[in-house]
Amino acid sequence: MTRCPLSDVVGWVRTVRRSARRFSCAARFHADRYVAPPPPGVAERWITTADGVRLHAWYAAASDARATVVWSHGNGLSIARRPDLVCALAARGVNVLAYDYRGCGRSAGRPSERGLYQDALAAYASELERGVPPGRIVSFGESLGGAVAIFLASRRPVAGLAVVSTLTRLRDLHHGFGPLAFFAPFDSIRRLPRVAVPVFIAHGDRDRTIRFDHGQRLFAAAHEPKRFFRAAGAGHSDIFESPGLLDAIAAFSCQVAAGRRNGHAAN
Repeated sequence: MTRCPLSDVVGWVRTVRRSARRFSCAARFHADRYVAPPPPGVAERWITTADGVRLHAWYAAASDARATVVWSHGNGLSIARRPDLVCALAARGVNVLAYDYRGCGRSAGRPSERGLYQDALAAYASELERGVPPGRIVSFGESLGGAVAIFLASRRPVAGLAVVSTLTRLRDLHHGFGPLAFFAPFDSIRRLPRVAVPVFIAHGDRDRTIRFDHGQRLFAAAHEPKRFFRAAGAGHSDIFESPGLLDAIAAFSCQVAAGRRNGHAAN
């Protein structure tokens, strides 16, 4: 029987401990409790999840809208941090349902990966209950919310999927996870090939929070029809300021809701 030198065992234990600390830090969801009144013309809604958690949401209706975007926000945010985005999309002709995950804003509960997925399913179901057909719903998410949006599109019928600044999977954000390779929370790179609707992916080529190659790898994993929007010079927090991005998201949403499925790479 071959014996491992004590120094090797100690080195391995230290590696595992370092990786565990990094993983714990990366996996921690930062719930934002910030609240504010909705912008003028935006309605407040309440949604109850399958496990009984009450979620707070905003709904912005657009004139003659052909699509409804169910928007899953990023980590460390609440919908109250994004009033301009909600209104900007509605001004471009799409209805927007923006909801807060459990533990965020005015929503009850405590966040978890499973809980976030349940929240997305409940937001989607609330639109069906109001008479919106699946063929007019687009699952939209930014950053960590992109992983939630991908989950929703892989589990429920939708017209399309649009994600911005989204990660392939959580463990790809940091190096040194070798001993913990079997952990893969928010595993979008594995889930995305199950999505059978048109896909829109946007990523800033100067994003240092979730590197640009995450967007490229997600795009490679997605089925056609698909479109990639390279936000030149954009980082993680300023990507929605990229010229043409909001127009492209709204146009994609309206196109897929109308049944036009021409996908292509752009920008």
